[in-house]
Amino acid sequence: MQPPLEEILDNFAFLDDWDDRYRYLIELGRTLEPLPEDARTEDNKVRGCASQVWLQSSVVPDSRGGAPVLIFHGDSDAHIVRGLVALALAIFSGKRAAEIVRTDAFPVFDQLGLAAHLTPQRSNGLRSMVDRIRKDAQRVVAQSSPNAAATADSA
Repeated sequence: MQPPLEEILDNFAFLDDWDDRYRYLIELGRTLEPLPEDARTEDNKVRGCASQVWLQSSVVPDSRGGAPVLIFHGDSDAHIVRGLVALALAIFSGKRAAEIVRTDAFPVFDQLGLAAHLTPQRSNGLRSMVDRIRKDAQRVVAQSSPNAAATADSA
């Protein structure tokens, strides 16, 4: 089971050495549920990542009766990147679309020191993952807004 974001932040704070932090990222990646082969489609593939990365999103009713939430599942063919996927999912998955759109994940990444310790390719891939998650949320927000429905009806 994937740990919540607060636990991830606490564990990173506890680890002083970057080799230990990289190992922890790999362990985080191992907490992800395997993405089924049929979900490894071109539509789910994240563009801009050097490694293969897939993100699948689904919209589910909120158990509290509010706006629906987005649930993300992801995978990668690279161990460190799979850990970065797990981190991104801990930040965004299970939240309402409007909240995802407003969430800036980069202060969390900065707090963890990722910018200073990831290669430029991995940093770009992480940005691509966040962009993809936010675009999925923006589509849900647009579909649920009254103006989006009126525009669709008049088209």
